[in-house]
Amino acid sequence: MKKFLATLAVTATASGAFADGHARELPPLVMQPNAERVTFEHIDALNACDWDRLMAQYPEEVLIILPNGAWVEGRPAVGDVFAGFCTPREEGGFIGATFIAEKVKTVGDTVNVSWRVEADWLAESYKGADAYVTRDGLMYVQVTTFDPADMVFAE
Repeated sequence: MKKFLATLAVTATASGAFADGHARELPPLVMQPNAERVTFEHIDALNACDWDRLMAQYPEEVLIILPNGAWVEGRPAVGDVFAGFCTPREEGGFIGATFIAEKVKTVGDTVNVSWRVEADWLAESYKGADAYVTRDGLMYVQVTTFDPADMVFAE
Protein backbone atom coordinates (compact mmCIF):
# COMPACT_ATOMS: atom_id res chain seq x y z
CA MET A 1 0.00 0.00 0.00
CA LYS A 2 2.79 2.41 0.85
CA LYS A 3 4.30 1.87 -2.60
CA PHE A 4 0.90 2.50 -4.22
CA LEU A 5 0.29 5.69 -2.22
CA ALA A 6 3.82 6.90 -2.91
CA THR A 7 3.22 6.32 -6.61
CA LEU A 8 -0.03 8.25 -6.42
CA ALA A 9 1.64 11.11 -4.55
CA VAL A 10 4.24 11.39 -7.29
CA THR A 11 1.68 11.14 -10.07
CA ALA A 12 -0.54 13.78 -8.51
CA THR A 13 2.09 16.34 -9.44
CA ALA A 14 3.46 14.61 -12.54
CA SER A 15 3.48 16.15 -15.97
CA GLY A 16 3.34 13.16 -18.26
CA ALA A 17 6.71 11.55 -17.55
CA PHE A 18 6.38 7.81 -17.14
CA ALA A 19 8.42 5.37 -15.08
CA ASP A 20 10.90 4.88 -17.90
CA GLY A 21 11.52 8.64 -17.97
CA HIS A 22 9.91 9.10 -21.38
CA ALA A 23 6.89 11.24 -22.08
CA ARG A 24 3.93 9.43 -23.58
CA GLU A 25 1.63 11.16 -25.99
CA LEU A 26 -1.96 11.32 -24.83
CA PRO A 27 -4.47 9.91 -27.32
CA PRO A 28 -7.23 12.01 -28.88
CA LEU A 29 -10.50 12.21 -26.97
CA VAL A 30 -13.28 9.79 -27.96
CA MET A 31 -16.74 10.86 -26.83
CA GLN A 32 -19.37 8.27 -25.96
CA PRO A 33 -23.10 8.75 -26.64
CA ASN A 34 -24.19 8.78 -22.97
CA ALA A 35 -23.03 8.53 -19.35
CA GLU A 36 -23.47 4.75 -19.13
CA ARG A 37 -21.37 4.19 -22.25
CA VAL A 38 -18.61 6.41 -20.80
CA THR A 39 -18.66 4.32 -17.63
CA PHE A 40 -18.67 0.93 -19.29
CA GLU A 41 -15.99 1.97 -21.79
CA HIS A 42 -13.88 2.90 -18.73
CA ILE A 43 -14.49 -0.45 -17.02
CA ASP A 44 -13.82 -2.42 -20.21
CA ALA A 45 -10.62 -0.46 -20.95
CA LEU A 46 -9.52 -0.88 -17.33
CA ASN A 47 -10.05 -4.64 -17.50
CA ALA A 48 -8.02 -4.76 -20.72
CA CYS A 49 -5.39 -2.39 -19.24
CA ASP A 50 -5.71 -0.46 -22.49
CA TRP A 51 -4.06 2.85 -21.59
CA ASP A 52 -5.01 4.58 -24.85
CA ARG A 53 -8.70 3.72 -24.43
CA LEU A 54 -8.65 4.79 -20.79
CA MET A 55 -7.07 8.12 -21.56
CA ALA A 56 -9.30 8.78 -24.60
CA GLN A 57 -12.20 9.52 -22.26
CA TYR A 58 -10.51 12.04 -19.95
CA PRO A 59 -10.53 15.76 -20.81
CA GLU A 60 -7.72 18.08 -19.66
CA GLU A 61 -9.58 19.05 -16.47
CA VAL A 62 -10.21 15.46 -15.29
CA LEU A 63 -10.15 14.86 -11.53
CA ILE A 64 -9.92 11.57 -9.64
CA ILE A 65 -10.61 11.67 -5.90
CA LEU A 66 -9.02 8.80 -3.98
CA PRO A 67 -10.22 7.22 -0.71
CA ASN A 68 -7.60 9.04 1.37
CA GLY A 69 -8.80 12.41 0.04
CA ALA A 70 -5.94 12.88 -2.43
CA TRP A 71 -6.78 14.48 -5.75
CA VAL A 72 -5.18 13.53 -9.05
CA GLU A 73 -5.88 16.31 -11.54
CA GLY A 74 -5.31 16.66 -15.27
CA ARG A 75 -4.71 14.26 -18.11
CA PRO A 76 -0.93 13.88 -17.64
CA ALA A 77 -1.22 13.00 -13.93
CA VAL A 78 -4.17 10.65 -14.50
CA GLY A 79 -2.21 9.10 -17.38
CA ASP A 80 0.66 8.39 -15.01
CA VAL A 81 -1.69 6.74 -12.50
CA PHE A 82 -3.10 4.41 -15.15
CA ALA A 83 0.35 3.70 -16.58
CA GLY A 84 1.30 2.44 -13.11
CA PHE A 85 -1.99 0.58 -12.70
CA CYS A 86 -1.47 -1.22 -16.02
CA THR A 87 1.76 -2.94 -15.04
CA PRO A 88 2.25 -6.54 -13.90
CA ARG A 89 1.34 -7.39 -10.31
CA GLU A 90 4.99 -8.15 -9.43
CA GLU A 91 5.78 -4.52 -10.31
CA GLY A 92 2.96 -3.22 -8.10
CA GLY A 93 0.39 -2.98 -10.89
CA PHE A 94 -2.94 -4.62 -11.44
CA ILE A 95 -2.80 -6.37 -14.83
CA GLY A 96 -5.12 -9.34 -14.64
CA ALA A 97 -7.71 -7.66 -12.42
CA THR A 98 -11.29 -7.86 -13.66
CA PHE A 99 -13.74 -5.24 -12.42
CA ILE A 100 -17.31 -6.56 -12.46
CA ALA A 101 -20.20 -4.13 -12.03
CA GLU A 102 -22.65 -5.47 -9.45
CA LYS A 103 -25.06 -2.54 -9.12
CA VAL A 104 -25.44 0.57 -11.25
CA LYS A 105 -27.51 3.69 -10.62
CA THR A 106 -27.46 6.66 -12.94
CA VAL A 107 -28.53 10.12 -11.81
CA GLY A 108 -28.33 12.65 -14.61
CA ASP A 109 -24.82 12.41 -16.03
CA THR A 110 -23.39 10.67 -12.96
CA VAL A 111 -23.12 6.88 -12.94
CA ASN A 112 -22.63 5.17 -9.58
CA VAL A 113 -21.24 1.64 -9.64
CA SER A 114 -20.71 -0.95 -6.92
CA TRP A 115 -18.14 -3.41 -8.23
CA ARG A 116 -16.01 -6.37 -7.30
CA VAL A 117 -12.53 -7.25 -8.49
CA GLU A 118 -11.47 -10.78 -9.32
CA ALA A 119 -7.87 -11.77 -10.09
CA ASP A 120 -5.68 -14.86 -9.89
CA TRP A 121 -3.39 -12.97 -7.52
CA LEU A 122 -6.21 -12.14 -5.06
CA ALA A 123 -7.05 -14.54 -2.23
CA GLU A 124 -10.63 -13.23 -2.23
CA SER A 125 -12.81 -10.86 -4.21
CA TYR A 126 -12.36 -7.19 -3.47
CA LYS A 127 -15.40 -4.90 -3.42
CA GLY A 128 -15.72 -1.17 -3.85
CA ALA A 129 -17.63 1.61 -5.54
CA ASP A 130 -17.08 4.53 -7.87
CA ALA A 131 -19.06 7.57 -8.93
CA TYR A 132 -18.35 8.69 -12.49
CA VAL A 133 -19.33 12.27 -13.35
CA THR A 134 -19.63 12.64 -17.09
CA ARG A 135 -20.43 15.45 -19.47
CA ASP A 136 -20.65 15.57 -23.25
CA GLY A 137 -19.58 11.94 -23.58
CA LEU A 138 -16.41 12.25 -21.47
CA MET A 139 -15.47 11.50 -17.86
CA TYR A 140 -14.71 14.62 -15.83
CA VAL A 141 -14.63 13.33 -12.24
CA GLN A 142 -14.22 9.91 -10.68
CA VAL A 143 -14.64 9.37 -6.95
CA THR A 144 -13.32 5.94 -5.99
CA THR A 145 -13.06 3.66 -2.97
CA PHE A 146 -10.28 1.63 -4.65
CA ASP A 147 -7.61 1.08 -2.00
CA PRO A 148 -5.09 -1.76 -2.40
CA ALA A 149 -4.53 -1.75 1.40
CA ASP A 150 -7.95 -3.41 1.68
CA MET A 151 -7.13 -6.19 -0.81
CA VAL A 152 -6.25 -9.69 0.33
CA PHE A 153 -3.48 -10.92 -1.95
CA ALA A 154 -2.77 -14.59 -2.62
CA GLU A 155 0.56 -15.80 -1.32
